[in-house]
Amino acid sequence: MARPRGKIDVVCQNQQCRYYLKEKGKDIIKSGKYKSTGHQRYYCKHCETYLMETKGTPLYRKHLSEREIINICKHLVEKNGIRSIERITGHHRDTIGRLLEDMAEHAERMNEYLIKNLGLTAFECDELWSFVKKNKKTLTPAAQIGLKKVMHGFTHA
Repeated sequence: MARPRGKIDVVCQNQQCRYYLKEKGKDIIKSGKYKSTGHQRYYCKHCETYLMETKGTPLYRKHLSEREIINICKHLVEKNGIRSIERITGHHRDTIGRLLEDMAEHAERMNEYLIKNLGLTAFECDELWSFVKKNKKTLTPAAQIGLKKVMHGFTHA
């Protein structure tokens, strides 16, 4: 008897799939890892396409490690300039600029999703992000996992 599959927190990201961004009824399996980045590879049995765990995030198609990207973001939050971050991290300013553009685009898409699909107002989105920032350390582990899911894939049931 085969053992049951573990829970996979990834949804199909193919827009032509009928289970696009849907948690309920999905049929996704793990399908190895990418050698270059070490990220998990998945396969959707409905639309027969492969997907990567970082698709739909600012980490998608980046050659930098997650740790390096977090380090650059911390410097950006501290209001360091792009050239000073270049000197500190050793990464070219164009790489840092592209990462900054991708982060801004991701934040814009996230706000757009919250406003259009969930019906929140711009004010409510601002309040939500203020609340999340203020309470991030006090969230329960389940709430942190849910927040991570929303931030990485915009899933909906």
